[in-house]
Parts: sequence; C-alpha cells; structure tokens
Amino acid sequence: MGAVMGTLSSLQTKQRRPSKGQLYVMDYITHQNKSDKIEDELEMATVCYRPEGLEQLESQTNFNKSELQVLYRGFKNECPSGVVNEDTFKQIYSQFFPHGDASMYAHYLFNAFDAAQSGSVKFEDFVAALSVLLRGTIHEKLRWAFNLYDINKDGNINKEEMMNIVKAIYDMMGKYTYPVVKEDAPKQHVEVFFQKMDKNKDGVVTLDEFIESCQEDDNIMRSLQLFENVM
Repeated sequence: MGAVMGTLSSLQTKQRRPSKGQLYVMDYITHQNKSDKIEDELEMATVCYRPEGLEQLESQTNFNKSELQVLYRGFKNECPSGVVNEDTFKQIYSQFFPHGDASMYAHYLFNAFDAAQSGSVKFEDFVAALSVLLRGTIHEKLRWAFNLYDINKDGNINKEEMMNIVKAIYDMMGKYTYPVVKEDAPKQHVEVFFQKMDKNKDGVVTLDEFIESCQEDDNIMRSLQLFENVM
C-alpha cells in the first residue's frame, strides 16, 4: 500500500504546471458546472409544486395546522415533487392490497381525488378528499361517494358505472377474503342496489336518489361504510 501511495505522489510531483490555455478551459468548465447547478436548482424550484398556505387549508378542511403539517410531510415523502400522477398513485395504493389487483380501483379513486381532472393530484386535492372521508358529515361523504361512482362525471350513475366500481373493489380485495366471495357476487350486489336506488326506473341514479336511498336503507349504508375503508 505504501509503495502505491509513493508512486502516486511521485507522479503528481512530475506533472507539469497547466498552461494558460489549460487554465482557461478548467476555469470555463468550473464556471459551466456552477451555471448548470444553478439552472438545475431553478428547474427544480419550477417543477416542485408548493401548496397553499396551511392557514387557508385549515379553514377549508376539518384538520388543524399541526395535523396538516404531519399530512404534508407524509405526502412529500411519497411525492417529493409535490404532486402525484396516476402511475405513482397506483403503485402506492397497491401496497395496501397485496393479495388483490388494486389497479382499476386506484384509477377510479385517482379520478375522484383529481377534482380538476388535471391528470395529477396536489396536496390540496389529497387533503380535501381525506377531510371529507375521515371527518365529513354523512351528507358530504355520500356526495363524495356519488362522485366516485359517477365515472363519466355526467351527474348520474348508470348500472355499468356502478358495476365497474363494485367489481374493481372485489378485485382489489382478492380471493383470500372470508367468507369466500362468489364470482357473480359483484353483479348480484349491483342488481340489488341499483334497483333500490333508481326510484323512477329511468335507468340512472341521480345524486338525490343516491343520498335518499343510502339514508333510507341500513344495508346500503353498511356496505358504503365497508367500502369507505378501502377509499
């Protein structure tokens, strides 16, 4: 080891001093690296999204300032850029359901969180939805659930939309549920619920019909509370 270090020292002492041209090139490279670093920092500052003030979010949600700070730290830990796209959202969400396929339900859930339909979820979107799901009134939770089921956002829920959501939930829960779920369970579930909710039998469920049916039927409310656990 000493011989190697001695050889390196000898080579360093025998090197010629750099010429003026070499010094100019070295100075240019150093300056360019500094400029690149500054540009990278400016680019990161542009890319990274910063949420609204916590005071404003506190007035808009059911969380206090300290709770929002904890939520924001967790959000930034998973999403350093300050926003989350659908692919990242699916990856994070699927970790909670390792025995099933959560991809489709995560897709629908992402669209419900992305209120502006911008293709990304900001911290404000995330905390607003969480505020309703965890601490909202029954009416607020039902409105949020309706928006989730209303996949095409036309203000109504048709049977196909309800089937898509319910099937996605069953797929996410996987085959290792107890009691074991039959293959036709999602279809049976939708047939019963849709018949009760579509009060005027026009083939769609409106927001008013949805809220009224849920509040009238304890079985529907229990099912929604069960599904709320996977939201």
